[in-house]
Amino acid sequence: MLGHLRSPPDVHLADPGPLVPSGPGDLRPVLARPEAGPPRPGAGPPALSSARAAVVHDWLPVVGGAERVLGEMLGVLPQADVFTLVDFVPEPERGFLRGRPVSTSGLQRVPGARRLYRHLLPFAPLAIEGFDLRGYEMVVSSSYVVAKGVLTTPDQLHVSYVHSPIRYAWDLRETYLRQAGLVRGPAAWAARVVLHYLRLFDAVSASRVDHFVANSHHVARRIWKTYRRPSTVVYPPVDTEAFTPHDRKESYYVTLSRLVPYKRVDLIAEAFASMPDRELIVIGDGPEMKRVRAAAGPNVTVLGHQPFDVVRHYLQHARAFVFAAEEDFGIVAVEAQACGTPVIAFGRGGATETVVPGETGVLFAEQTAASLCAAVEAFERDRERYCPERIRQHAEGFSVARFQERFSSVLDQARRAPHGPPGALDGEAHRARLASAWGRPS
Repeated sequence: MLGHLRSPPDVHLADPGPLVPSGPGDLRPVLARPEAGPPRPGAGPPALSSARAAVVHDWLPVVGGAERVLGEMLGVLPQADVFTLVDFVPEPERGFLRGRPVSTSGLQRVPGARRLYRHLLPFAPLAIEGFDLRGYEMVVSSSYVVAKGVLTTPDQLHVSYVHSPIRYAWDLRETYLRQAGLVRGPAAWAARVVLHYLRLFDAVSASRVDHFVANSHHVARRIWKTYRRPSTVVYPPVDTEAFTPHDRKESYYVTLSRLVPYKRVDLIAEAFASMPDRELIVIGDGPEMKRVRAAAGPNVTVLGHQPFDVVRHYLQHARAFVFAAEEDFGIVAVEAQACGTPVIAFGRGGATETVVPGETGVLFAEQTAASLCAAVEAFERDRERYCPERIRQHAEGFSVARFQERFSSVLDQARRAPHGPPGALDGEAHRARLASAWGRPS
C-alpha cells in the first residue's frame, strides 16, 4: 500500500516549456511538446509584473546566496512586498531588495537580536505565523528555516522556493550537535528537544504549500524524503555579468565561504597545511574563524570578510577554487566558474550538478583532508586541460536571465493550475459548471 512512497515521483527542471520528467537518479531533463495549447488571450491571472504578491524570507542578518535569490525573485515580482523575521542588513548592502520596504516580526524588537538572532530559533515558528498576508493574491516563500510555514487562506496560492529543508534539524542534526559540543548533558537534551519541535513544525507546515520549487535535484530529493512532496527544480541565479574571466591565472588556490561548521573550511586549511608548496587564500568570516586559523599553516592566508571587488579579483586569478561542503547548490562554485576558474569540490550535493569532472573541475570522494589533497594533485597533473572559455560557457547556463525565465514560468503555471483539493476547479471552470447546471450559457 505504501509502495508509492519508496522513491520520489517525477522531478522536473523548470524551463519555458514542459519537460519530460526525470527519475531520482537521472539529472538530464528533456524538452517535450506541451500537452495543451497556450492560454486564450485574456484568460487566466494578470501578468506577474502586476501581481499582488508577498515574498516571505526567513531572516536577513547578512547577505548570502539565499538573499541573492530573494533579490531576483523581486525582479520577477516587482510589486511584491517583503516579509522576514529580522532584518539587520546594513544600508550599503541593501541593493538586492530593489528599494522595497521590509516588514519584520516581533523578534526584530527583542534586545540583542542582532547578535543573538540564532538563539531565537525556538520562537521562529510562532513569529512566522504572525504575519497577516490575507490581502495578497499570491505568497512566495524563500525558505531554509521556517518561511514556508507562513499562514495563507484557501484562496491564496503559496509557492515555496526551498533552499533546503532545515538541515540541522534533519539529516545533518548529529553533525551540528557534535560540532557545537552538544553531545551530552542538559544543554544537549535541550537542543534535541528544540530540534524535535522544529521537525514537527517543518513537517506539518509542508501541507501549507501548494507548489514546491527546489534549488537543485539534491534538494528535490531531500524535499521528497522529508515532506513526501514533488518539486520543480529551478537553479539559483548567478551574476555571470559581474563575474567575468581574466587572462592571467596565478599560483594560489582560493576558498570563499561563511565560516560555519558544515562548510568545512577547517578541513581545507588542514589539507593545504599538509601541502606547503601549495598556497591557499581563505575569504570569509564566521564562528569557525578560530578553528580555521588553528588549522592553517604558513602557506594559508585567512583574509576574513572582503568587499566584492576583492572577492572577484581572487576568483578571477586563482588557479582553482576549493569547496569542501556538502552544499545544497553552491552559488560560489558557479561564480568561480563564471570567472573561468576550475573548481575542486566534494563530490556530494549540489556540486555534482554544477561541476563537470574533467571539464570544469575535479570532485573528491571523501570529506577528508587526504581525499582533498589527492584531488589537488590530480588537478595539478591535468591542469592544462581546463579551458577558461569552456568553463565560463558552462557557468552561463546558471545566469540571472535563465533563473528569471524559469522562475516566471513556474509561477505562471502554478497560478493557472487549480490549487485546491484533487478535482477542485479554478474560478472559470467553476462558473462554467454552474452555468451548465442551470442551463444558461457561460
